[in-house]
Amino acid sequence: MLTGEIRSQVDSIWNAFWSGGIANPLEVMEQITYLLFIRRLDDAHTLEESKSLLLKIPMTSRVFPAGMNEKGRPYDDLRWSRFKNFAPSEMHTVVGEHVFPFLRTMGGDGSTYAHHMRDARFTIPTPSLLAKVVDMLDKVPMEDRDTKGDLYEYILGKIASAGQNGQFRTPRHLIQLIVDFHAEVTH
Repeated sequence: MLTGEIRSQVDSIWNAFWSGGIANPLEVMEQITYLLFIRRLDDAHTLEESKSLLLKIPMTSRVFPAGMNEKGRPYDDLRWSRFKNFAPSEMHTVVGEHVFPFLRTMGGDGSTYAHHMRDARFTIPTPSLLAKVVDMLDKVPMEDRDTKGDLYEYILGKIASAGQNGQFRTPRHLIQLIVDFHAEVTH
């Protein structure tokens, strides 16, 4: 069960997206999910690093490869624990131009992972919004499996209530289609 503090944190993150220009609840959920997934990848890599150091053996399962990506950026910069400390503009560049392309290619062509991540897109429009959301998400405790599930249930509940409260935005092209159709039918 989520504590009131975690619910409050999620509400604050949701409001940050809203005031930062992302009002579509599904897009908010998508971006939160990607960011939490990136955080989880770094946690898994850190666990593997710790195991390697403790046992004094090479890492057997790296999430982030050693070295640089094809654009010359160190793969270590793609880790949550690294980019969360970058200046907002640098963080926005790293996440948009390096992390998301990395996510789309992880697992190799033809893998189930690649199939599901091929359309991963980064839509957070400003460096300041990304920095704010990363900082807020970093403070949400995610160590407990039950918390993760409860967190997603709470977010899904927010999506459901957003639809009931009329917060879904109707795209302009659909509004114009409805207006044109109505004008045609009434004349």
